[in-house]
Amino acid sequence: MDYKDTLLMPKTAFEMRGKLPTKEPNMQKRWKEGKLYEKMLENRKGAKPFVLHDGPPYANGDIHIGHALNKIIKDVIVRSHYMEGYRTPFIPGWDTHGLPIETAITKLGHDRKKMPLAEFRQLCHDYAMQQVAAQKKGFLSLGCIGDYDQPYITLKKEFEADQIKIFGKMAMDGLIYKGLKPVYWSPSSESALAEAEIEYHDIKSPTIYVAFAVKDGKGILESDTSFIIWTTTPWTIPANLAICLNKDFTYALVQSEKGKFIVLAEMVDALWEKFGFKEKTILKTYKGSELEKITCQHPLYDRESLVILGDHVTADAGTGCVHTAPGFGADDFFVCQKYGIDAYCNVDEHGCMMEDCGEWLAGQYVDDANKTVTMKLDELGCLLKLEWITHAYPHDWRTKKPIIFRATTQWFASIDKIREKLLAEIDAVDWIPSWGKQRMHNMIADRSDWCISRQRAWGVPIPIFYAEDDTPIMDEAVFAHVADLFARYGSNVWFERDAKDLLPEGYAHPGSPNGIFRKETDTMDVWFDSGSSHTGAMMARGLGYPADLYFEGSDQYRGWFNSSLIVGTAVHGGAPYRQVLSHGFVMDENGEKMSKSRGNSVSPKEVTGKFGADILRLWATSIDYQADCRIGDNIIKQCSETYRKVRNTFRFLLANVNAEDFTKEDLQSVSSLPISDQYMLVLLAQTNEKVRKAYKEYRFADAVTTLTNLMTNDFSAYYLDYAKDILYIEKKDSVRRRQVQTVIYMALDVLVRLWAPILCHTCEEVNDFLHLEADSIHLGSFAKVDLPFDADAVKAKLERLLLIRSDVFKALENARNAKTIGKSLEAHVRLHVSDADRALIEEVFPDNFHQWLIVSKVTLCEEELEAFDVCQVQVGPCEGTVCPRCWNITDSHAEDGLCDRCRAVLDQA
Repeated sequence: MDYKDTLLMPKTAFEMRGKLPTKEPNMQKRWKEGKLYEKMLENRKGAKPFVLHDGPPYANGDIHIGHALNKIIKDVIVRSHYMEGYRTPFIPGWDTHGLPIETAITKLGHDRKKMPLAEFRQLCHDYAMQQVAAQKKGFLSLGCIGDYDQPYITLKKEFEADQIKIFGKMAMDGLIYKGLKPVYWSPSSESALAEAEIEYHDIKSPTIYVAFAVKDGKGILESDTSFIIWTTTPWTIPANLAICLNKDFTYALVQSEKGKFIVLAEMVDALWEKFGFKEKTILKTYKGSELEKITCQHPLYDRESLVILGDHVTADAGTGCVHTAPGFGADDFFVCQKYGIDAYCNVDEHGCMMEDCGEWLAGQYVDDANKTVTMKLDELGCLLKLEWITHAYPHDWRTKKPIIFRATTQWFASIDKIREKLLAEIDAVDWIPSWGKQRMHNMIADRSDWCISRQRAWGVPIPIFYAEDDTPIMDEAVFAHVADLFARYGSNVWFERDAKDLLPEGYAHPGSPNGIFRKETDTMDVWFDSGSSHTGAMMARGLGYPADLYFEGSDQYRGWFNSSLIVGTAVHGGAPYRQVLSHGFVMDENGEKMSKSRGNSVSPKEVTGKFGADILRLWATSIDYQADCRIGDNIIKQCSETYRKVRNTFRFLLANVNAEDFTKEDLQSVSSLPISDQYMLVLLAQTNEKVRKAYKEYRFADAVTTLTNLMTNDFSAYYLDYAKDILYIEKKDSVRRRQVQTVIYMALDVLVRLWAPILCHTCEEVNDFLHLEADSIHLGSFAKVDLPFDADAVKAKLERLLLIRSDVFKALENARNAKTIGKSLEAHVRLHVSDADRALIEEVFPDNFHQWLIVSKVTLCEEELEAFDVCQVQVGPCEGTVCPRCWNITDSHAEDGLCDRCRAVLDQA
């Protein structure tokens, strides 16, 4: 007889190989057709809501690995909060206006300057919607759920209408104004930029020291004296209108062989060495305040440069005499305002010098002008030194090209008026990681007013009309009318109709006696678009205010977190979020930044196509996502190996409680289980508590580690290893076998729910076999593990016995190495333990201690044996007959060689 046929071997159709790339699309189709998201909302009707507001990705290009990390973590947050009992609406969104889409349309051969603006904008609209569709497909392929059939999109007319209402309220509250001041200007984009659109890269720049001769020394300095200024932007010298000193600094009048110069006293030695001057005689010193209002002759033009005072002048670089061009720097602009000096801008929107710079310079791009201006100063004998330095310089984060500071008339949102409120709101928000609070505080504390106007075609128009006298019209009724027009027709109506046709019928204004109006041509900063999403998406969908959580990359402290805070506080009186969570950037396996040119990019589509979305989800939740993280072939393979272990453990568990063998009616009372089984339930309960807590605190790597350790170490390598002897050998419906199956079933019930937010496809597959939830595991909740016994006592007893087991296993390994035994079932273990340990063994394992140790025989003895950590052990070969069915060695056996246990099982069959 082949006794193998009498064993109750595991049976399941749950495959060992996941075949995720094949199975997952079908699972996603099933969720969509079965309206999983809608059912989740319906199931939690009336439950406490948890709203994670989706920060809109920009609709341009396929999703990249950073998108995947972001959306996977969001999905895990939504799913885990649902399993915890919350109602979790999730409205995905897209940011769809701005330069990149304009550029994409231009590359397709469309010139916005040679076609009607409304027609160009329609091309941008259509392109953006194509990008949304492609990215939506990418996000859904990751297993993400949400209202993807009705996302919020910033180009949608209802969103634009809400944005106009927001602008109107801020304007009526005095928070929107038009002004002339230096802003970040991108010649490559031909537009003003906000701070959030600036990134810094190192560049090599000329630095020059220039002499400005005194014209009127006010009886203090003689006309043969010069101030020495220093600058890293020679192209701004033609716009110089002043020289700024610090009123409290000490300045020296120094004689050299080249003449008399004024510089900061403490810098004389270093500067004279730099210039190569031999003669150095300090004739007199002055406080900066004594030199105020002296005038100098501009070295290039027939105009004066006024000596003024400013607190921004420092002693850490230059000469202490700051070249001041109010048209090209914020500090320069504000200090000149105090002296009645207007901003002067002689550079056009393309970054080229204008005609009033003179024929020798006009038309040159600022970088080229650096050389021309320097050469001209040298020719005139005013250049004292030219050097080159490498320093961080602001760049347009879209075009990656350098920007300039340029005074232009722009629209601004006031930060000053609400700064204290913003800072108070930052203090009230829970920032994760905690350093985010200080980072945001510093940004708002130091931020200048927000330039919200852009000189672009593809954006939401700034809804301002101008009267005949050029007065901007700030009228609540006008804003409301424009918002209504946008809600009906979309923002293109602004470009399709004349100003009079956009105003309320019969509208009159004292500044337009002839009824003539014109409309603003600038559009709004796209950060104003997305920064309005709390109103245009959350509140418009009835999700309330504020959101429970905002979660985006760490670059959004200066971006979406920032703009949302400003707009939300300005309009609704408080921050739009209770918590802010951020993630780092995804680098390649070597910690290098990914780029197409380097060929080190990792495509989510390639990963899911080869390994499956659940592997990518496992990667995203296994890493420290709150810092910069890595991905690559080796890392993905490690995740695949972890997944394999988890899947195989699920498979083994399922195979031992299959429908033919076990039903819920076979579950045993938890209180009746042996302590060895109760101990596994204690571990299960602890894991359940730890993982649920980790989900709440967004510690997903801790959740993964805790779950993996329980499944691979505590279950697969320990409990299931010795339980095989019970599951395979005992009678099908024996109490002991049903007890082990009860533990397995309860473990599956807990583990599949805990893993479900992460391994969403795999856990749905497990549920299809186990039927824990009728339609989907994702419509259920986390399991409750009630322990009707003293869990601490059970844990203490088993942990003591596990120390003894560890000593026995060491002795068995020594015996194997010594060739005393082969397999552990060949062993007879003799143990010398304390009286307390003997009593514990007899209590917990009155007749099956050997089975727990996976040996054939254990003898507790009094004589001294080889000492290990907590007990004394001797291992020898077990004498007796090997049972051909269970492979245990026993003294007593039937005529056919079966041990008494196996014989009894077969006799009862």
